[in-house]
Amino acid sequence: MESYKKEFIEFMVDCHVLKFGDFVTKSGRRTPFFVNTGFYRTGNQLKKLGEYYAKAIHDKFSLDFDVMFGPAYKGIPLAVTSAMAISEMYGKSVGYCSNRKEQKDHGEKGILLGSPLEDGDKVLIIEDVTTAGTSIQETLPIILAQGKVTIAGLVVSVDRMEKGQGDKSALEEIEEMYGFPTTAIVTMKEVVRHLYNKPYKGRVYLDDDIKNAIDAYYETFGVEKME
Repeated sequence: MESYKKEFIEFMVDCHVLKFGDFVTKSGRRTPFFVNTGFYRTGNQLKKLGEYYAKAIHDKFSLDFDVMFGPAYKGIPLAVTSAMAISEMYGKSVGYCSNRKEQKDHGEKGILLGSPLEDGDKVLIIEDVTTAGTSIQETLPIILAQGKVTIAGLVVSVDRMEKGQGDKSALEEIEEMYGFPTTAIVTMKEVVRHLYNKPYKGRVYLDDDIKNAIDAYYETFGVEKME
């Protein structure tokens, strides 16, 4: 596992973004772990988050895109900080764009904020976490309604490695259904491998009880075991 992935897992723990316990996801699944990017709350945290996204994006897409689209609301800071990190780390200027929940009818009218989407643009979608793949169904129509653009791909922070609508993972289903590549900074399998029964700052966050709960969860919703 690349060192930046290990650092990112620990970063999520430090920021209280990655938690273990009893939660319910947006798709309604009860889960023993939860990833909430809303807990990135400081400028320093967002700067580091953008750098982790930038590394994952560079590894997968080689920066072959023009605009980063972050769906409202959580995707807005993700698009902004990642665009800044890409500029600083790789010297490429890319636009950022997000949607408004309600269309603006005064001033700069429309449903978008940030960089406008123009014909010929390659758009990279950036989100926090994909569980069942439902959010992309809301995002794609917004982007494609803006003009003749190409979706370069989708990047998320954590691939939960869960079934989408069928037996394949949500990210695999998105690739097959829409025809564009996807990636994540880390997968849940990498999270388990890095944290299971390993002390971090004097505490074991993922012990046998949590691992058993995760294994039971993936028996129902997972695409592979967390070994």
